[in-house]
Amino acid sequence: MSSRPLLYFSHANSFPAGTYRALFERLEGRFRVAAADRYGHDPDFPVTDNWPHLVREAARELARARQGQEPVILVGHSLGGFLSLKLAAADPTAVQAVVMLDSPVLGGWRAGIWRAAKRVGLAARVPPSSIARRRRDCFASGDEAIAHFRRKPAFAQWPDAVLADYVACGLGPAGPDGARLRFAREVEAQIYCTLPHDLGQTARQLRRAAPTLPIGFIHGTHSAEIRQVGMAGTRALVGPHLRSIEGGHLFPMERPHATADALLGLLGDMLSPALARAA
Repeated sequence: MSSRPLLYFSHANSFPAGTYRALFERLEGRFRVAAADRYGHDPDFPVTDNWPHLVREAARELARARQGQEPVILVGHSLGGFLSLKLAAADPTAVQAVVMLDSPVLGGWRAGIWRAAKRVGLAARVPPSSIARRRRDCFASGDEAIAHFRRKPAFAQWPDAVLADYVACGLGPAGPDGARLRFAREVEAQIYCTLPHDLGQTARQLRRAAPTLPIGFIHGTHSAEIRQVGMAGTRALVGPHLRSIEGGHLFPMERPHATADALLGLLGDMLSPALARAA
């Protein structure tokens, strides 16, 4: 059995785990990093409202990564942060710590509005779901894909190596019409329009079940998602374990090494001194 603690990472919507290679490499000296390649594409775990099957899929992948009943540190970005929170709530005794990367807890009146929007079908007709359904997803080559994404504002701050990792893991084999993104845009859109409205309830459930479980949060200083959702629910959940890093919602791709360093520092603060030394 490895002496390094297990860190199970869950990716953001539409970005397979290989996108985070530079981040993982920085963490692997301290942790045994495991991650699911991509969520939402196994028909046994369909994307439905509030993501119960995605949570089951994450639990299956985590079970495969664990050595016996070893405890786990759950870390996730965006979609992955929400899945990490729900995983911890489902089995808090198996978890040492949770860190959410730019996954603000939607609660209060905003959660009520979002629930209503889903009920009347509005969620599927507005961004980001509506944009995802129209996203270009087929390219003549990897070079063409890199050139395409490099022109997009969301990718403008990504180092060349990270963008190359995304295309390498995200683009499927070439066919007669070119190479298609492996993360299907229909799945991406469905994940967006079924974003859980019960995250506040999940956070309260977890706190009741495991009041001392350390939960941390790192957000981008320019994250549009943080501005939209607010931080009240997140602050109530994580307490003093709140950090920020220069960048937008995709800061783990924009600054993978700085993100890894911030994550290591936060986990060092959250975990016991003995465990932090072992990590």
